[in-house]
Order: sequence, then C-alpha cells, then structure tokens
Amino acid sequence: MTEDIFEEIDDDIVGEEIEQGDSEGGELHEHYRFVADKGQSLIRVDKYLTMHIVGISRNRIQQAADAGNIFVNDTPVKSNYKVKPNDVVTVMMERPRRELEIIPEDIPLDIIYEDDDLMVINKQPGLVVHPGFGNWQGTLVNAIAFRLKDTPGYDPKDPRFGLVHRIDKDTSGLLVIAKNELTKAHLASQFFHKTSKREYIALVWGQVAEDSGRIEGNIGRSLKDRLQMVVFPEGDYGKAAVTNYEVVERLGYVTLVRCRLETGRTHQIRVHMKYIGHTLFNDARYGGNEILKGTRFTKYKQFVQNCFAICPRQALHARTLGFVHPRTGEEMLFESPLAEDMVQLVDKWRGYIASRDTNS
Repeated sequence: MTEDIFEEIDDDIVGEEIEQGDSEGGELHEHYRFVADKGQSLIRVDKYLTMHIVGISRNRIQQAADAGNIFVNDTPVKSNYKVKPNDVVTVMMERPRRELEIIPEDIPLDIIYEDDDLMVINKQPGLVVHPGFGNWQGTLVNAIAFRLKDTPGYDPKDPRFGLVHRIDKDTSGLLVIAKNELTKAHLASQFFHKTSKREYIALVWGQVAEDSGRIEGNIGRSLKDRLQMVVFPEGDYGKAAVTNYEVVERLGYVTLVRCRLETGRTHQIRVHMKYIGHTLFNDARYGGNEILKGTRFTKYKQFVQNCFAICPRQALHARTLGFVHPRTGEEMLFESPLAEDMVQLVDKWRGYIASRDTNS
C-alpha cells in the first residue's frame, strides 16, 4: 500500500504519466506527517522518512523530494536536507490517499476505440480526471468505474488498472485506459521509454519567432507558490522535461502551435511555453487569462474578453495518441479533432486578423 501511495511521483514508469498533471486545482494532500523529537540528531530527510515509513525505499523518498513532494515546516526540501529537532516533516501528494471510495457513475464518455484490453477516450474539457479535493464524484475515474464494473478482476481503487496517463481538467483530448494489469504495465513502459506518440494543439500568446523549436528545462513545484510548476534551467531541482513545438498558424497576437512531448511532467506544455514567453491563451493558472499581447483599444480588449468567454479554459487539446497494442503488437494511432470551443476560438482570431488586414 505504501508503494502505491508514492507511485504518482514516478510520472512515466508506473503509468501515472502526468502530461499536465491532474492535480485538479493544484491542491496538495497530506499523506504523512512527522514531528522530529526535541533530541533529534541531524539526519538527512530521505533517511529520516525511510526510518519512519514502513515499506518505503529510500529511492522513492528521493524521487518524491525531486518532485517537490517532501516538505519541512511547509517548505519543499531536497533529499539531502538535514532534519533538526522539532522540524515538521510532511509528505504531500497531488491526490488524496487511495482509501477514498470510487463510486461508479453513469457519466457519458466519448469512447473512440475499445477492445478487451483497453479503451481510448476523447475527454471533454471541464471533466476532472481523478477524484480529489472539491471533486470527489463526477470524475472520469468514476465514469470508468461504471463502464468497467462488470469486467472480471477490475477494481477501480487498484492502481494496476484504469488510467495510464492523465491530463488536466480543462484540457481536452485523448486518453488511454487499461482494462488489465498486463496492458497497463506494457503501456506504462512505452510512456517511460518515450516510444508512445503524444501531440497537442495549443493557442499561445504572442508571435512565436521560430517555426519550430525544442524546449528543455527541469520542471518542479514552485518554491513560492505550491499551485504552480516552474522551470529550473540550472541545478538538480525538479524533473527533466522536453517539449518540441512547431508553428501551425500565426494569428496576429496569438499563435497556434503543435507540441510533441518527450516527457510527461505536471503542466509541462503550459510551463514550458510560458518559460519561452508564450503563455497559453486563457490559462488562468499561469497568467494567460490576461491580455498579454495586442493593442490598448477598447474594441480589442472587448474582442479578447469575448474570446475568453468562447473558450473559458487554457486552449490546449491532446490531439494525437499513438502506441503499440500490448496484446496484438499492432501500431495504434488515434487523432481527435479540436474541441468545439477551441475551433470557435481559432476561427474568431482568424476573423479578427482578416478584418484588421482589410482595414489597414
């Protein structure tokens, strides 16, 4: 049970690939809390936790620290931090402990492929993926539990089944679901070894200068704001992350881009694009819900506000998902058309640019 609690820190290897991190609002949940004794001698926090948590490996603790999940006195620390007397050491995760009950719910799903081993779902924006703070029911996991409730051996609380990777509540697009342990292990291995294919379409603020590019930089939880992830270009904090992007269409003060992931980190595309100066359009978590580019004219400001209303979320869609079928060995490739709100958003920007060019 203890290993399961920590599995979500291994973004790819255990299949809990967190492309943008299904943290559902960024809320962290306390899994363990220890208060060091008054006579506590100085000891590394990874060793301290290994001594206090039954069945956990020191390597797991170190991975948790790298991911920003180990806190001392409410501040994230690295694994070499020395615990002192009266320190409050906590392990914080992005999901509640697995003791929560998963209630099957008959929630409509857009299933674009299904067989005895897996199913591929086109997730609508606004659907929370995993139960968590403020969203205990009505999630994708509840819907999957209902869909698979008659599958032999299926247990919605068993991490060996179900979600292979996750995307944010407000990100639309493709997800693959495993119906058995063998399928999940095989797919998780593909995500870890980067043999799966994942492409996203995003609308970002500003004119992206290069037609294509590669963004590298460790991603970890912000030391100033727990709800945000940030890039650490130097040092060993956070986890290595790589995003490749290509310009699809230039639309004046915004750009439509295609992003291909080599890794799967929490909020990866959102954080990497902001890092190079192109925050996702209407991404409230990272400031994209402000007018970051354009004019000061009232008419333009109203146009942007209308755009925000059309697509009231970060403009990000998981368009392409490819993998090798665990049982048949067949190359599987799925594509999902842009969600309707993003279609309308892009069309509105096209109309704005055409009108501007006509009047200039």
